[in-house]
Amino acid sequence: MHGDARALEIDGVSKRYGDLVALESLAFDVRAGELFGFVGRNGAGKTTTMRIVLGVLSADAGEVRWGGAPLDAASRRRIGYMPEERGLYPKMRLLEQLVYLGELHGTAGADARRAAADWLERFGLADRRYDELQALSHGNQQRMQLAAALVCAPEVLVLDEPFSGLDPVALDVMTGVLRERADAGVAVVFSSHELDLVERICDRVGIIDHGRLVACGTVGELRREGPRRLWVDVPDAPQGWFEHLPGVSAVRVDGTRVMLELGDGTDDQAVLRTALATGPVREFRRAEASLVEVFRDVVGDSQAAVVPSNA
Repeated sequence: MHGDARALEIDGVSKRYGDLVALESLAFDVRAGELFGFVGRNGAGKTTTMRIVLGVLSADAGEVRWGGAPLDAASRRRIGYMPEERGLYPKMRLLEQLVYLGELHGTAGADARRAAADWLERFGLADRRYDELQALSHGNQQRMQLAAALVCAPEVLVLDEPFSGLDPVALDVMTGVLRERADAGVAVVFSSHELDLVERICDRVGIIDHGRLVACGTVGELRREGPRRLWVDVPDAPQGWFEHLPGVSAVRVDGTRVMLELGDGTDDQAVLRTALATGPVREFRRAEASLVEVFRDVVGDSQAAVVPSNA
């Protein structure tokens, strides 16, 4: 992996806990100006990766870089972090808390106060600025947690399950802010179990399984790398009309429509000819895989812990 002046690079990172391999030669980058979705089953290694980026854990091998240089305590101050286990002070007032966290990241007092006030305004919490955090609803506490990651004007945002438990309004607000930060040149990486959301807002996606990156690219690229599938609707065809075709199997049946998966080298025109021989063909098109389907294809469907948020 070559150094990029504007990328967070995870380069060959490995981590073990005794005999347990948490990460094995993990390598990907998050470019400035993009939203990168980092997805995998529970225990796949997402949080471990983020903690290594933040310096909370040390890697056994490999390196994490920003701007082509290894991360150190000074450069990590330019990272905004939102942990899965939320870590704000429940009895501390909102404005005071954001100012304090901004100053911890090296932001001067007046600048930290200005930034804190701006983010409270942006998240609709300006009138609650003197309230204690514990007085807020869950959704507003989530907004505060994101504000805490943003108050230091970070160049990189690392967010662990930032959308967990949000209502649709709070979700729209937070995704809008992340898109805005990426458009302003921030490198944004977040983990999420909500794959339909990841598919909708991310520029690129990395899928991790058992500590290894098993797929990485845009959603379009991941779809193209998946199996070839066709939706075919032949209303007059006998049941199982496709079963004698070599390299063809049914994935899903929806009334007279069937989704067929084509093996390597299988000619889709042979499928079409067979369909036409049974009568009129109402539909014959490539089936676009969702990110959920891509995920299941690359990590296996057996115990998949990741599900679409509307499931």
